[in-house]
Amino acid sequence: MNVTFHYKKIWLPKVKTLQLVAVRPIIPITICFLKSKVRYEALIDSGADCNIFEAQLGELIGLNVNSGIKRQFGGITGQPAVAYMHKIVISVDNYEVETECGFSEDISMDGCGILGQNGFFNHFKIYFDRSAEIIQLSPKIKH
Repeated sequence: MNVTFHYKKIWLPKVKTLQLVAVRPIIPITICFLKSKVRYEALIDSGADCNIFEAQLGELIGLNVNSGIKRQFGGITGQPAVAYMHKIVISVDNYEVETECGFSEDISMDGCGILGQNGFFNHFKIYFDRSAEIIQLSPKIKH
């Protein structure tokens, strides 16, 4: 599997009279737990330690979110947040990986999930071409 995605254009909040557009490496994924599957979009974030999604998404696929392993994390604001870690399956273009993800009440449903170092980067080779606005993914070969 070698798949290419295009960066996604995101409308940022209006500042004075300007409406700005950001271009981000956001890709479509499927999140699976037991027999539940949800299509979703997530930001590939090389600065994130792990995968983090909003708690409501975990509940939607049938997780008892608060029963997971509690983990504190921080973000760009520097404020501490809490996530509950669970083993789930993430599917990218029909390629599935079992991985650990955090689900947090501190993540807004208005944003998107985060695909980080542990749980995503350790499963895929990732090539970013910012000027061409593309991301290429291929699975890492397991030895």
